[in-house]
Amino acid sequence: MPPKIPNRILPTIIFSQFAGTSLWFAGNAIIGELQTDWDLPAGAIASVTSAVMFGFIIGTFVFALSSIADRFRPSRVFFLCAILGALANAAIILLSPSYLLLLICRFLTGFFLAGIYPVGMKIASDWFSGKLGKALGYLVGALVVGTAFPHLLNYYGSTLSWKFVLAGTSVLAILGGISMITLVGEGPHRKQGTSFKPALIIEVFRKKDFRSAAFGYFGHMWELYTFWAFLPVVILFYNETHGSDLSVSLWTFIIIAAGALSCILGGIYSIRFGSGKVAFGFLSTSGLMCLLSPLFFALPAPFFLALLIIWGLAVIGDSAQFSSLNAQTAPKELVGTALTIVVSIGFLLTIPSIQLLGWLSDKMDTRWLLLTLVIGPVFGLLNTKKLLGR
Repeated sequence: MPPKIPNRILPTIIFSQFAGTSLWFAGNAIIGELQTDWDLPAGAIASVTSAVMFGFIIGTFVFALSSIADRFRPSRVFFLCAILGALANAAIILLSPSYLLLLICRFLTGFFLAGIYPVGMKIASDWFSGKLGKALGYLVGALVVGTAFPHLLNYYGSTLSWKFVLAGTSVLAILGGISMITLVGEGPHRKQGTSFKPALIIEVFRKKDFRSAAFGYFGHMWELYTFWAFLPVVILFYNETHGSDLSVSLWTFIIIAAGALSCILGGIYSIRFGSGKVAFGFLSTSGLMCLLSPLFFALPAPFFLALLIIWGLAVIGDSAQFSSLNAQTAPKELVGTALTIVVSIGFLLTIPSIQLLGWLSDKMDTRWLLLTLVIGPVFGLLNTKKLLGR
């Protein structure tokens, strides 16, 4: 008979994941204020976002190669990374204005996020094992709300200094780390994992279904974080061209956070229809939004915002389902290695995507920027259609 799981476990993991991942876009939420106060270059948003992503990518490889989450208690790893990530995030408050130091701090924040987001997923699997599907939807939803949360803090703290956002997210991350180590701990299904083996990278991609699932995920990642990063730019452009006063921070929060609902619903519907069909449906919708995005700017504000919310729902709703497909199709003896490879490559792809839009923002009208993201959904759909039966 499986051990009874205390009712507090899943809500606490969800809260801790939300709190820790609030560090992710803290720099993006205040980039407008920093550009004024610190005289940052126009393309700072792309560089600041890429610095976090690059830190996360390096972090995932370091954590995987050293098997930290297997050699040490995952809840302790989560706690320490939440503390260190919070300190790297808050250090910007104490720095003299320096673009280089800002990028270093964001890189370090991303590095320690590698001990929060993936380790939080591992902790959940140690507790829920075969019932991970439902938990995974909630955890990705927590990531979505955590990513959006700095924009909400910036909205309510708009009369205060940008330091309010950094201080608030850092305190929240520390609370998440404390909650994880004191209220969750180690799950009953925790086992010694297989260490990461770089030589097996080619081997895992020889499996056709896994290759399709991974490529679908890569297409999803090309679009996701770039869409999130440039939402403030898009809303600000709409304000400037229509003479409107939409709150950039508030609507960015709403559009990103709406994706938490689609993550949960996607997990529910995947039980009935399969992860392949759910992922294909969400990716098709977000791809359509990419194609239609230049037309959004000709619409009245309510329709403009409604379409962005639909996009916010679709762009992340497939994330948990791609994670499920990757786990289902990976060679059973190489699941740990395979998932590490896919996550690392997926986040690596966010950097050229973000940098491309940063470069194009000086070359073309903003209304055309998001159209370029369609590359990701098209590539992903061509591969995901092979998994519609899963």
